[in-house]
Amino acid sequence: MSQPLVTTERRDDGVAVLRLDNPKVNALSSEMLRQIEAAAGELSADPPGAVVVSGGDRLFAAGADISEFAGPDEARRIGGLFLSALNAVAAIPRVTIAAVSGFALGGGCELALACDFRLASSRARFGQPEILLGIIPGGGGTQRLARLVGPARAKDLILSGRQVGADEALAMGLADRVVEPEALLDEALGWAASFARGAVVAQGIAKAAIDSGLETDLDAGLRIEQDRFVEVFGTDDARIGVESFLENGPGHARFTGR
Repeated sequence: MSQPLVTTERRDDGVAVLRLDNPKVNALSSEMLRQIEAAAGELSADPPGAVVVSGGDRLFAAGADISEFAGPDEARRIGGLFLSALNAVAAIPRVTIAAVSGFALGGGCELALACDFRLASSRARFGQPEILLGIIPGGGGTQRLARLVGPARAKDLILSGRQVGADEALAMGLADRVVEPEALLDEALGWAASFARGAVVAQGIAKAAIDSGLETDLDAGLRIEQDRFVEVFGTDDARIGVESFLENGPGHARFTGR
């Protein structure tokens, strides 16, 4: 059997923690990418309330395993693994939060980008340094980063290969919140738990509508929203939420996650 490089812990508060554990720097090797994809698939098949992706106390992930790089054929294989693994993370139908401590570089930054939110410690550093090797990002960096921070800022990071600290990442929208390192995991778990207590099925449907809409024009996106709007009314949570509002006003519904 392969060494476990990724673990998943399901907590009593509905939060699942997906942990990377590939010493020393959580390099995203081919095997680790396969395990990330498998773990994300399990979380999609049996969704928790929310997901925290963590690389540990000192770093998130320092990028791809450079020792596996070779010519175009290997690039296609490794690129395919990155695409499958990170798309699987992005497709988890619940809120996903990357808890970023230390370095999130290259593929590590791309993994954080595949999550819905990025909570950074004050010592976090983000970057897409592939250009310094004479190559470009192959795990979604040119696409997800540009959609998140805009094309000019994405080009700045990708074409220079420079790293940004937590405060600059927050200012450009790459990070969503910044906390002290010792508070990172607790803050991530608390933030995730706040989503897990809510209407998680509706959250997943809204997430899918936003992500699908970003891939098309406004008119098509609005049609996607209408379809998803109809879909959500077929859930138990929608019935519970509407009935609770009519009886008790907003904020009192106890959702079941169905």
